[in-house]
Amino acid sequence: MSHVEIAGAGLSGLTAAAAFAKAGWSVRVHEKSSELREIGAGIYLWENGLRALEEIGAYDVVVEQGEWVEEPLLRDHRGQTLQEEWLQNHRLVTVGRRHLHRSLVENARRLGVEIKTESPITGALPNGTLIGADGTEHRGDLAIGADGVYSKVRDALGLRNSLVDLRDGGGRHIVPRTADDPVGRTIEQWNGGRRIGIVPCSPDETYIFLCCPADDHSGRNQRPFAPDVWIESFPEFRSQLERIPADTEGRWAPFHDVTVSSWRAGRTVLVGDAAHAMSPNLGQAACVAMTNAVSLAVHASNSRHLDMALRSWEQQMRPIADGVQKYSRIYGKVGTHWPRPLLDIRSALVKRLTSSRRVQGAINFAAEHYPAGHVRTP
Repeated sequence: MSHVEIAGAGLSGLTAAAAFAKAGWSVRVHEKSSELREIGAGIYLWENGLRALEEIGAYDVVVEQGEWVEEPLLRDHRGQTLQEEWLQNHRLVTVGRRHLHRSLVENARRLGVEIKTESPITGALPNGTLIGADGTEHRGDLAIGADGVYSKVRDALGLRNSLVDLRDGGGRHIVPRTADDPVGRTIEQWNGGRRIGIVPCSPDETYIFLCCPADDHSGRNQRPFAPDVWIESFPEFRSQLERIPADTEGRWAPFHDVTVSSWRAGRTVLVGDAAHAMSPNLGQAACVAMTNAVSLAVHASNSRHLDMALRSWEQQMRPIADGVQKYSRIYGKVGTHWPRPLLDIRSALVKRLTSSRRVQGAINFAAEHYPAGHVRTP
């Protein structure tokens, strides 16, 4: 039986773990924390992310607590709707991030995955070996670094080209859902460099994101939360903003881009933020990471030559991740760093561009891209 060692029990690591376990590999996941939990609030699951969940058998349990979205709305500083189907492409479900993570943990364990907590990984070797903080070597036929933006696996292998602070960021908050919140739709609105999102993500919860540039100090100061600062920019969302508690778990965090020379060194590979961290502006960061993790297992389980499979996997999937990262960065610059005196020009430009299905398709091409084939079960 082939064996894989995985660093990181986040969304991409757990997705990879389930996919390889389904293919008949023995799988061990190393998580540095003492408990398995996900930081964050809500998440968009586009068609590619939903298909990844279907492939690993976690789809039903995830979507049963989600919100099916028919209208993702984008509005400007005057409340004018710029696009009523912004980035809509096939299915779209919003869910609580913790619900998604918990479902992935349970699914991985159901498939026989071993998950070790308090097992930090501080290094790696190209021969499929992860190195623990105590010096223990964990050898597999394949090793995966799914250990995030500041990946120890990636940096130990010398694969990082850059880690760029985009001077943009956001806070993510969960509030109790009320009748004031949208049903079957999400609302994103821009005002200057600030962006707000109202996202129902379960029958009982609404996810709110509050994004602003790094130099907007009053906007960044979201812990403790003072609603008046944001109500001034978005008075129409007073109800939602006043539901964010002063002691909210959400906090403003910067967005980063990670670029690497390669997703692999020998038989040790990178998935998720370790390989292609990006701003969450298109709602595709997690979906692309989960899709890539499943694709890795598809390639590995359908080939007699693992090294060739890893090469083919990167060649097929990397252009998608690179493209999403680029468009998400552009989206952030337009939405966050546009000069305030020219906001009406921004609205006209965005409305014109998003009226084109070709442009929307070009921006959201990742939702339509899913690798051919399935995980080969033993």
